[in-house]
Amino acid sequence: MTGESVGGILVDTSAWIDALRVDGDSTVRANVRTVLAQGRAQFCDMVLLELWNGARGQTEVAFLSELERDIECVPTTPEVWSAAREMARACRNRGVTVPATDLLIAACAESHGLSLLHHDTHFDVIAQAVGEQK
Repeated sequence: MTGESVGGILVDTSAWIDALRVDGDSTVRANVRTVLAQGRAQFCDMVLLELWNGARGQTEVAFLSELERDIECVPTTPEVWSAAREMARACRNRGVTVPATDLLIAACAESHGLSLLHHDTHFDVIAQAVGEQK
């Protein structure tokens, strides 16, 4: 988990996957359970799209429907898109390319002042590139 705070936490798709899989990373699974229990877990539209795109069977569909009903989805505003483009440039200036989906999720967390719970090294690359640019 990056950027520890007492506020909301945008839970990335990678963390949800670990939390939902029996063989997922136990530390990530525990972190997701904790932020859910604290009422701090949040989505963004891109995470929801990725989760729905991978949903298999009625059990997963029902679980996602319940999560979507119970967890706040922060908006992907024009400012989020702008921040994602800036992050992409920072990464490119460093000579790396990361998936656009991860750039958008990272920008959404940053723009809304949220911590980001993930299990994906792309977010570490983004943070390094953006940190070097500042």
